Amino acid sequence: MIFDQPLNGAAPGQFVMLWLPGIGEKPYSILNCDPFSITVSSVGPFSSALFDLNIGSRVWARGPLGKGFKLEGRRHLLVGGGYGAAPLLFLAQQACSRNDEVIVCLGARTAADLLMVDAFKTLGCEVFVSTDDGSSGEEGFVTRVVHQALQSSKIDMLYACGPVPMLSTLSEICRTKKIPAQLSWEANMRCGIGLCGSCELDEGTRKSAGIPVGWLTCKDGPVYFQPG
Repeated sequence: MIFDQPLNGAAPGQFVMLWLPGIGEKPYSILNCDPFSITVSSVGPFSSALFDLNIGSRVWARGPLGKGFKLEGRRHLLVGGGYGAAPLLFLAQQACSRNDEVIVCLGARTAADLLMVDAFKTLGCEVFVSTDDGSSGEEGFVTRVVHQALQSSKIDMLYACGPVPMLSTLSEICRTKKIPAQLSWEANMRCGIGLCGSCELDEGTRKSAGIPVGWLTCKDGPVYFQPG
């Protein structure tokens, strides 16, 4: 979904809260800041309402919110699970504009669920793909091709966005291999600005990733820096 004006000051990994009167408000990752763009999958009442909008319809947006990714070093590994590819394309654009080395690992359930593979390749990124059913790339979880990417190149930083189980596994891989990581965590958000506390990660996830008590996904994250 492309809007008719930029979202000034937005960084990869930040998000916006979109609001439709009478329907509700939901968070969305930022695909691009100029023009301001997001990706939407029709999975519930709010996203379905976005799908039903026509060109010229009005959507209210609060943001950019949260803390995003920050490029460090010159050799980057980006890992996206499902719709987690969206904010990583924004990050890859910035890295490629600096002529950095960018490797991308994308995973999804099926080939039809893969996002933006060609867009990453067009930027000049080296892309590894996996699907749960083997319909595209390697069969299995995206962490399988992450191991391949780590064997093929030495990286300075791993960046990831996707479902919590994927992030938890990547967190453990990075600790074992002593690789610094920036992981964008998912949680249910209501206020988006740290007032309600509903987006604190569960205790098990938080402890396994070394995230302190009270860390809120919307305000302190969604990106958490994990030292190598």
